Amino acid sequence: MRRLLERLGFGLAVLVLISPAILVFLWMLSLSLKNELDNTAWPPVFIPDPPTLDNYRDVFARNDFLLYAWNSVVVSFSATGFALLVGVPAGYGIARMRAMRAAALILIARITPGLSYLIPMFLLFQWLELTGSLLPIVISHLVITVPIVVWVMISFFEGLPGELEEAALVDGATLWQAFRHVALPLARPGITVATILAFIFSWNNFVFAMVLAGRETRTLPVAVNNMLTFEQISWGPLSAAALLVTLPVLLLTLLAQKQIVTGLTAGGVKGG
Repeated sequence: MRRLLERLGFGLAVLVLISPAILVFLWMLSLSLKNELDNTAWPPVFIPDPPTLDNYRDVFARNDFLLYAWNSVVVSFSATGFALLVGVPAGYGIARMRAMRAAALILIARITPGLSYLIPMFLLFQWLELTGSLLPIVISHLVITVPIVVWVMISFFEGLPGELEEAALVDGATLWQAFRHVALPLARPGITVATILAFIFSWNNFVFAMVLAGRETRTLPVAVNNMLTFEQISWGPLSAAALLVTLPVLLLTLLAQKQIVTGLTAGGVKGG
């Protein structure tokens, strides 16, 4: 009975914590399946009667949504790939050299708002005549993804036992070989976590694409902004667009939640 009460109490506590997020998500879903008359009705109508898909059709009619989706895929995968290519070795080097100043710089870069980089980068890309293409968006997203990958990998590599790499060095392996054949396979859970976090932050980024992108190179978060008009706020299409943008990240998180928990837990336990 005591264990049952503990489980019920834990479940209730979790439900209380996540209930605001669930309520917001369900309310957005409700808005996306109702017409504008029901969306502005008072008292509010929560259950669509009848539900309609016109808001989703409106999203695709008013935007080149498939093109924006492709742009988001290209930008997010490219920014995440380059961040892994640079961030994993950087995290390993900082962790093994115990370069605390470098780690502090990475932390500062991680917590600095993206708007701080926006104006200088915009002027630079404008001078290089690159604005309006996908390249400046990918480069600007590295400001977000690289610090995330480096910071996660520093914590994870610090938790790995260094004796295995030392044994490989004694056996005649170079530092690069020890990193590639010993440390890198052990760090796969951490790399998985870093990849997922970097992809999510890149996918959800709005401000860089809003300023640096052209008409044909906008990403999906910009498509949500296109639902806003000067005449009125169309809550139905706006919610439908927001759900379509959120859906890939939500599915990725649900599918990879076990890997995320395993990676974070492994790094934390070994680090302790």
